[in-house]
Amino acid sequence: MEFKQIRPKKIYEEIAEALHEGIRSGGLRPGEKLASVQQLAENFHVSRSAVREALSSLKAKGLIEMRQGEGTYVKEFEADQIMFSFPSAILMEKEDLNHLLEVRRIMEVGAAAAAAKNRTTEDLEKMKQALEEMKQANGIEELGEKSDLNFHLAVAAASQNPLLVNLLLNVSDIMQEAMKETRRLWLFSKKTTTERLYEEHLTIYEAIVENNEAEASEAMLYHLQKVEAVLKEYFAEKEHKA
Repeated sequence: MEFKQIRPKKIYEEIAEALHEGIRSGGLRPGEKLASVQQLAENFHVSRSAVREALSSLKAKGLIEMRQGEGTYVKEFEADQIMFSFPSAILMEKEDLNHLLEVRRIMEVGAAAAAAKNRTTEDLEKMKQALEEMKQANGIEELGEKSDLNFHLAVAAASQNPLLVNLLLNVSDIMQEAMKETRRLWLFSKKTTTERLYEEHLTIYEAIVENNEAEASEAMLYHLQKVEAVLKEYFAEKEHKA
């Protein structure tokens, strides 16, 4: 039996998960102000830098907002928004990933078109920042995965559809795990390069900048089809060896 390698969690990830769970469970209510960075650091018995990184992660996922001069607050959602409870990661099983990829096609292709129609200057800036981080990852895959996910979340946010954003947020942990595995397979097999992955995301961004709904959705679909192709090849080889 083959076992999947377990990646040790960093301190900031554990803090982010604890706060995320508080939001999901209702312990932290929409609109509620979080404790200061100093207080959170004392509560978790960690450094302030770890708390700041955790808060940045939650902000990127759209769960909290930082108000200048006021503090950090839990984002307020509409009453009709649905909160699901998903595991933080999934095993690399074929059926699980097929389901995830289908969900991503359904949501993200449409999200890209909606983003091209509705995006704001602030939305574009968030996408641009994720692209810059992706470009500067310099082979550090953890940074590449994080910026990849942040880009896709920024596209969803640019749709200005809070329900769509919430749905994508609830599979974001699974997406990040799958992205990590996909990038590893891609780069290990030399099927593509980090530069090529960056170019695919840049194409999506440029179509959104131009308010071109058709090109944005086509570019997103092309990118997701490339993801599917490498995973299908991986599982075909895996089944052949078995």
